[in-house]
Amino acid sequence: MSLRKRLLKNGIASVFQKGVRILDQLLLVPFFITSWGSAYYGEWLTLTIIPSVIAFSDLGFGTAAANSFVLSFAAGDKQKAADISKTGMYVITAMIIAAMVLSFVGILVLDHFQFFDKSLINSQDAKIAVSILIFVRLLNFYDQLIESYFRSAQKAALNINFLTIKSTLNLLAGLCVLLLGYGVVEFALSQLTVTILFNIFYWIKGRQILGLFKTFRGKKDKIILKSITRKGLGYLMSPVWQVVYFQGTTFVVRIVLGPEAVAAFNTVRTLSRSLNQLLFMVKTAVFPELQFEIGRGNWKTAQRVFRVSILGILSLSILGFILLALFGLWFYNIWTQNELEIPKAMWYIFTAGMVFNALWWTAEMVFGVVNKPYKMALYGVIVAIISVLLSYVLSKQYGLVGAAIGSISLDFILVLLVIPYACRLMQMSVKDLFLKGIQELQELLSQLNYKFQEFKN
Repeated sequence: MSLRKRLLKNGIASVFQKGVRILDQLLLVPFFITSWGSAYYGEWLTLTIIPSVIAFSDLGFGTAAANSFVLSFAAGDKQKAADISKTGMYVITAMIIAAMVLSFVGILVLDHFQFFDKSLINSQDAKIAVSILIFVRLLNFYDQLIESYFRSAQKAALNINFLTIKSTLNLLAGLCVLLLGYGVVEFALSQLTVTILFNIFYWIKGRQILGLFKTFRGKKDKIILKSITRKGLGYLMSPVWQVVYFQGTTFVVRIVLGPEAVAAFNTVRTLSRSLNQLLFMVKTAVFPELQFEIGRGNWKTAQRVFRVSILGILSLSILGFILLALFGLWFYNIWTQNELEIPKAMWYIFTAGMVFNALWWTAEMVFGVVNKPYKMALYGVIVAIISVLLSYVLSKQYGLVGAAIGSISLDFILVLLVIPYACRLMQMSVKDLFLKGIQELQELLSQLNYKFQEFKN
């Protein structure tokens, strides 16, 4: 199958995946608010900071092992790929056990300081729900490595479809819990049930479709172990800075402005980034093919794919900003059933930020494609801290509007840092990105128009 057809299949699969994720983010919110109330829901969002930290922090080792596996397999070194898989599975399992122990200790410490007693949620229910969700997030640590089996078999679209099914099952399970009037413990248990059943199927199917392990038996390798650990620590910083940013800004709004402000802040941020979920399908579609081409040494093809992706995302994000600026507030009031009042300025600030967010987030994939995560990790940590501090200072002065300004400062700064370095990793200049990219994007649009006219006739 040609590269263009694989990208098209990946793109179509990504459309459905992002559609389900948008539903997951948007559909449940009215049911949360109706079933639990806005204040209780705000407390739940604050409480889930703990498992959210685990969700972001896959410890980096799964990502490091997965990227190393694909690059080795694409380069034709299948024995090394099998060794990476074996060693990676060992490392991930060890880190999951360690994370479980640390999480248990962390909950005990929080309970000792009566953290859960200060919540509107029953303290016993809160501890049980958080513990279950932590375990769910830990089980997901294997997903990156299993996903690499599909990417190496050039079956990324099938992998995306499987993950879409998982998201759909989680969505339906959560919706049933809320409709039946259950609480946080039952909600957490529904997610655990889906995760266990899906992961068993996902692991078996991934090994079958690649076929590598029928011929090559992997073994634990100390050199590979050191490489995965070293790169894993770099990838670890990515979820760390995301935790600092997302949970840090949420916590700042909570302590400065209160629980209802948390609900308003997070729902606006979620809805304003909803179209970005559709834009990010480009990244999902492009990443596996871009990595495979680089693994094979086809740099010219990889550069062309990268340039068209970036400029395509820039064009679509500007269009998305215009749509949200015109119709977003109207939909927000319907979505939240007029339960939350927000400043108009806050909405426009967040929607403007989506353009910057889409641009740097798409370019960021290059750090993972070439398996060099350190620079992005450094950028992320520093800028996330700056953003949280700005959110704190500005929210004390300007309320939710100030929190919004502090929040999108991260996106603006990262565009200035990530784009130039991503071009450097792709062995091209920023000038080439725009000059050659515009020409290649025009050629692609002309080809698509020709195909459309041909089909029409």
